[in-house]
Amino acid sequence: MRLERKGIVILFSMALLFLLGPNGFAQPIGIMSPKAQNISEYAPLSCPGGRFVFGQISDSSKDQYMLDTWTGRLWRLSESGEVGKYLSPVPYELKGGKYGPVPEEMKNETVRKGH
Repeated sequence: MRLERKGIVILFSMALLFLLGPNGFAQPIGIMSPKAQNISEYAPLSCPGGRFVFGQISDSSKDQYMLDTWTGRLWRLSESGEVGKYLSPVPYELKGGKYGPVPEEMKNETVRKGH
């Protein structure tokens, strides 16, 4: 009886090996993780006609920004232990070495358009 059982186990193992091939046992059971995509250029996160656009300029999570396309204002996504994630304004350098919340060109356009 014991010899019969060993023979059945060996036959079953050989049948599995034959059916699955040598690579059959190397595959994990379940859902395999997808391969990582190599991103060469970061596309902005926005929708057509949307006012705010989110963008990331490098692999670092510290380089995430939000742009108001109507006014030209720019914010950097920051993080603090007390507050969590928040937006901090990024000033533009204007003519004469001064700083402002919007670029000089956008400032003139928004005055004309009435935004």
